[in-house]
Formats: sequence, structure tokens, C-alpha cells
Amino acid sequence: MIKRTLQKVLEQYMGKGKAILLIGARQVGKSTLFRMLTETVTEDALLWLNCDLQNVRDTLTNPTLTTLQLLFGNKNVVVIDEAQRVTNVGMTLKLIVDNFPHVQLLVTGSSALDLHNRLNEPLTGRKVEYHLYPISTGELYASKGLLGVNELFGQRMVYGSYPDVLLGALPPEKVLMELAESYLYKDILEMEGIRKSSVLQKLLVALALQVGSEVSYNELSKTVGVDNKTVEKYIDILEKCYIVFKLNSFSRNIRSELTKSKKIYFYDLGVRNAVLRSFAPLELRQDNGALWENFFIAERLKYNHYADRMVNAYFWRTSDKQEIDYIEEVNGELHLFEMKWNVKKQKTKLPNLFMETYHPKQANVITPENYLLFLI
Repeated sequence: MIKRTLQKVLEQYMGKGKAILLIGARQVGKSTLFRMLTETVTEDALLWLNCDLQNVRDTLTNPTLTTLQLLFGNKNVVVIDEAQRVTNVGMTLKLIVDNFPHVQLLVTGSSALDLHNRLNEPLTGRKVEYHLYPISTGELYASKGLLGVNELFGQRMVYGSYPDVLLGALPPEKVLMELAESYLYKDILEMEGIRKSSVLQKLLVALALQVGSEVSYNELSKTVGVDNKTVEKYIDILEKCYIVFKLNSFSRNIRSELTKSKKIYFYDLGVRNAVLRSFAPLELRQDNGALWENFFIAERLKYNHYADRMVNAYFWRTSDKQEIDYIEEVNGELHLFEMKWNVKKQKTKLPNLFMETYHPKQANVITPENYLLFLI
């Protein structure tokens, strides 16, 4: 078992009168984290409601106060798992928070799309919300130390960091392909009412092949065979289901800067490689540079979130192809990160144009030898 960073954070909110909302993709460990959070709660005080079950969804859809009273009985900790599957779940949760002050409510959800649309207003000021990601480098280091992190490095670059992949008994390819089939191509389609699964599949493949490169919705629409708006809608859904995330381009003063460009990365490389059905080891791959860029940026995103760092993240490129892989803006100061998989083969010089125009506070070249300094 790898202890999750958020466990200590969430423990502080137990019994403080706020619902605790934990959002993240399926199988990242949300339910396991809540089990760890409630392991000292006695069985007769804990109610666990799994919204994948139809009878649970029916009971929690527009319930009366009487229904909730009978459902809860003497329980004082209630877990609502996969809450996005309940119609009007925001109003149900508001009803619980307003009328059952003795109940500590713990809620998980796999789709920010549904939950944000339905929770923000009803639960304003009544919830704390955190995102749970696949296991982070920091969590792995805290549990297994440097030797454990180093031992699993190659595996994580290919198979990612989902708990069942790192810790499970089944072959990682099997776990990831089942995850892709059940979550990417079934749950998301069902949750968001998407009919054309082939479009989603083609789009995911196109995005997986373009990791680390600028993405054009216009080009994607031609590749996939749909219009720009459909591409934008599907990418928005993939973002809100924690499959991919977007980096926008940094532009302030220089005429040649690309202002509307974007890059799209996967939260987990195992999912990216499952989309492509490509699990070759690192020494046989041609895409190590792209994998390395995606890996570090995704890990840095986890690090910033768990450390409560308020960061604006970008990449930078000009029309004459000067570029910086990753930029963090923190309190008006710029921190640059340039990822190099094989630093011996590639000389690294950050663009003078950027350095002289923006005077960044830090400029870092990130390699497999030094990356841990920025993630733990």
C-alpha cells in the first residue's frame, strides 16, 4: 500500500461540518483513500453508498428528508461513491449538508463535467474539494525511497502510475486495456451521451501521437473526420474526465510569439500507451523524448496540486520555432523547464529572446538524473 499525500490533508477536515469532495479518473484510488480515511470509524457508524448500483442511484435521486433519515439511521459518516451518476446530485448533497449536521459527508466523482455543473452552486462554502491523480513520484518516494523510485522508473514511463498497475497482481497491459475499454470507451460515452465511439477513439489516438507537439483543432478535425466544434467538445470532455490536460502558449510582448497555440498531454502515460496499444520497453521506443516531456509535466502538475501551489502553466514558442517546453508563473515570477531525455546528445541553450525579454527567476534543464529534485 502506498500512502496518499491527500490523506493527511483530508483528515484535517473530518468532523468540521464541510462535505469532502474527491474528484479524479476511475481507478486512481479515490475509494481506497476514503477507506483509509475511515478505517477508525466503527462499522455501525459508517454508510457506504456505491452509485454504480441502480438502487442506490434511485434512492439518492431527489430524495425526501424522510428517505434520507431512514437511509442514514444512526450513521455519522456517509460515503457517496461515484456521485456523478446520480441525477440532480448537487441538490441531494445540499439537502444532506443542510439537514444532517452530525453527518460527515465524503463524496467521490470521476467526471468534473457533471460534478462541477451540479455542485458548485448548491455547495458553495459547504465543501472542500481536492483532485486525486495516479500515484505521484512524491508519494512513491515517501513509501519506497530512492531505490524504489528508480526501480519503477522505466515501468512508469511505459505503463503509468495507476495503483493497480504499480501494485496489482495482474499484468499491467491487461489492467490498462481493461481501463481503456471500460472507462475511456464506455463510461465516458455513457456519462456524456456521446454516440460516436469511433470518433472518440480516433481523436485519442491522434492526441496520443501528438504529445509534446502543438495541437491544431483544424488538423484534428480533418484527421478524425468531424468539425472543429465537435473536436473541441470531445477534448473538453476528456479534460473534465481527467484523461488529458491542456497547456496554453505564453505570450506577452514579442510579436513573433504564438498566441493561440496549445499542447495536450495525458495525465497518465499508461493510458496514452494503451490508446496506441504500444507497450514496448524504453530501449526499443522512438518516442522517449515525448514520453519524458509528458511524464515530467504531469508529475509536476500533481506536485503543485498536492502542495497547494497556485501556478499558471504554459509553454512558449515563436513563429521561427524558438521554444521552451514548460513555464510556471508563480506570483508574477517565471520558472522555466526544458526537458531533455538524453542530455549528452542534445546541447541545451534556452532562447536569448525569452531570457532577455522576461528575465525569468529560474531556468532548469530536466533530465532523468535530476528530475526528482523538482518533484519531492
